[in-house]
Amino acid sequence: MPIKWSAMRVMAAADMIEKHINVAVEPLECARDAANAALGTPNLPDYVKRRFYRVIWEIERAISTKGHLSEGNLYASVKAIRDGVPKDDLEAEQRRASFGTMQSMV
Repeated sequence: MPIKWSAMRVMAAADMIEKHINVAVEPLECARDAANAALGTPNLPDYVKRRFYRVIWEIERAISTKGHLSEGNLYASVKAIRDGVPKDDLEAEQRRASFGTMQSMV
């Protein structure tokens, strides 16, 4: 049974979301680096270290940058959106769109 929603619009939205995530990755990596640097503060109490570790962990969980085997939650969520689009329906919609649109004469 064909879907009643636009697979192409969903894929375009996923592309736009990923584009925005990609823009956010570098600043998040900088924040992670700053938190790592702060861990080197002399005489830093453990309760403060734990808070920096939490920031680092949350950033890694969200974007999972270089050196990690799995993708971050943000990228995994976008992948789940794309994987949820039936490929046959997407291809059929793309074929229809390639012919352009024509106004009805009726």
